Amino acid sequence: MGTHEVECSQQEEEGEQIFRSRYPPVQVPDNVTLPDFVLHNVELYADKLAFVDATTSKGCTYGEVARDIRRFAKALSSLGLRKGRVVLVVLPNVPEYAIVALGIMAAGGVFSGANPAAHSSEIMKQVESADGKLIVSDLPTYHKVKDCGLPVIILGEERVEGTIHWDELLEAADRASSRTDHLTDQEDEIVQQTDLCALPFSSGTTGLSKGVMLTHRNLVANLCSTLFSISPEMIGQVTTLGLIPFFHIYGITGICCATIRNKGKVVVMRRYELRAFLNALITHEVTFAPIVPPIILALVKNPIVDEFDLKKLKLRSIMTAAAPLAPEILNEFEKKFPDVQVQEAYGMTEHSCITLSHSDQHIAKRNSVGFILPNLEVKFVDPDTGRSFPKNTPGEICVKSQCVMKGYYKNESETCLTIDKYGWLHTGDIGYIDDDGDIFLVDRIKELIKYKGFQVAPAELEGILLTHPSVEDAAVVGLPDEEAGEIPAAWVVLNSKAKESNEDIINYIASTVAHYKRVRMVQFVDSIPKSPSGKIMRRLIKEKMLERLKEAQSNVPNT
Repeated sequence: MGTHEVECSQQEEEGEQIFRSRYPPVQVPDNVTLPDFVLHNVELYADKLAFVDATTSKGCTYGEVARDIRRFAKALSSLGLRKGRVVLVVLPNVPEYAIVALGIMAAGGVFSGANPAAHSSEIMKQVESADGKLIVSDLPTYHKVKDCGLPVIILGEERVEGTIHWDELLEAADRASSRTDHLTDQEDEIVQQTDLCALPFSSGTTGLSKGVMLTHRNLVANLCSTLFSISPEMIGQVTTLGLIPFFHIYGITGICCATIRNKGKVVVMRRYELRAFLNALITHEVTFAPIVPPIILALVKNPIVDEFDLKKLKLRSIMTAAAPLAPEILNEFEKKFPDVQVQEAYGMTEHSCITLSHSDQHIAKRNSVGFILPNLEVKFVDPDTGRSFPKNTPGEICVKSQCVMKGYYKNESETCLTIDKYGWLHTGDIGYIDDDGDIFLVDRIKELIKYKGFQVAPAELEGILLTHPSVEDAAVVGLPDEEAGEIPAAWVVLNSKAKESNEDIINYIASTVAHYKRVRMVQFVDSIPKSPSGKIMRRLIKEKMLERLKEAQSNVPNT
């Protein structure tokens, strides 16, 4: 470790308690776009495999990635895509995904990834909200985008009438006239680092989905901070699992862009299925797997895992970032996979991806979401008064850096609620920093349950529920209550051999927590609804629980 690793720096500015990284600042290059930044030195790795399909083992080399990003950018310009125009990408995880996204950015366009599993009406909403001009999709998803009223580029071997075929488009780009070259040389078409390059839509689980405006500078700065500890000998050595959806900010930035920058390999998975997941880890010798807590839960509790020879795993570390990981599950995972390091990270779309993390130089404590990365400032504030707190005092996590978004697209009021006049991004998450500079996440402000004025964190109760041998999964929400304001209520998924009643589960929690944290109601369900990134969809659960209660009450005969 370097001699500069001193205790996380803390500074009081006009009574403010501001925390900075224990590591020195890292330089962020000026005037370089995201595609140029990640493709740095690509010619040295031209024959190395960059992306490979986990099932078919088909893939593309770094030489092909660099060539096709240039070809696609040229093709988009020849189609008339102007700087700042939005292209929606409605694709599952495929080896060409990063080529598509970076090609859009290289042409001066703005990449906006959409969930291919979304309903066609939701995709249409994103098209309208983003002012989309073009769509990239594939045959299985085409029926969801064909009525959006935009030109559609189709990836894959199939041809669809009325669409533009990917291969034909790239071949046409190769034959493109000098008129195209002239167009990209016009001064207003030169791509600047301050230009928008991505418009991901932030999670709609706590409100309406909003377009997050990210610039080339935002994403380059984020990669500089997150990759600061990568040593030269690690370049080209890491095989990363590409399972987290690439339309998600972590998928495109933390997996695709970070891997291209470091010349590693991404093993691409279109969808999660436990056997296919374990097969991919073993067959492709994956060394780093960013996954979500539900998968860790399956690895710990699902008997399918025992069908595999886990000694064949080359896995060195997993990272989980989308939702808090229950400490109890972490314990069980470490017993079952003692050679695999678990890194919990913290990030958000509005901050260009990862905000707090671990590194090879410093692994933060168990259940910590890591330390402050270089170039970042963090403070913990009282959400009501705005006063910042010292160490070991939970408050709303606020962050300031070059990674903070420009704002929400065409939504100034929401932008002002999220970024204050001093440039601090208010995350809506409660956490604290300890004496060693490690940060711990407590819960979402909006998800905290207020029981008779006491704050109850759903994540804590979910962690306890998961320790019950009969419980496969669980989610806790606050339901309105006349006397208490809100009561903790749980949806619980039991395993097939379970015989417990609702009362048994309620008593199990009651035996381990303070009276105000007790779960007051349990409903048994078949599954817990979660977003593609693994976040529990609490608003939906709350609605369904209240519906069930209403039905039960209406079925009670009048006496």
